[in-house]
Amino acid sequence: MLAVAQFGGHQAIVEVGDILRIDSLSAEVGSTVEFPVLLLSEPDGTAFQLGAPTLAGVSVMAKVLDHGKADKIRVFKMKRRKRYRRTYGHRQQYTEIEITSLGGAPTAKKSTTKKTTTDKSPKADKANKAEKAVKSTPKKAPAKKATPKAETAE
Repeated sequence: MLAVAQFGGHQAIVEVGDILRIDSLSAEVGSTVEFPVLLLSEPDGTAFQLGAPTLAGVSVMAKVLDHGKADKIRVFKMKRRKRYRRTYGHRQQYTEIEITSLGGAPTAKKSTTKKTTTDKSPKADKANKAEKAVKSTPKKAPAKKATPKAETAE
């Protein structure tokens, strides 16, 4: 099953076994947290339930794995010809969670875990673009048919 869950102000498509980095939560490591579900569906997209805005009685249960800080982002401000320059950095705090169940009842873990992030850092963007580039294959142009050459009379 797939679900669109809401984590703070963000939404993500999740399934059982996914590991996500979301905005920092005040939950302790090892505890279980619950998130509202906006949409619930089968993996192929059939038989979906859409909430208005959330589905009543349906939630995503997740286990808190870790707390940490993302990579540093440098911010540089400058006003030309005014001798004004400021540089500062920021490290966004996150909570890493693992999805344990969708709906209400816990289900079996899937064999391979998929790592997705809601991190907006430049390094995460490069990693996501690299994954998409590997997955997509370029289409080949159709082969041209050979045309017989016209004989010239001399």
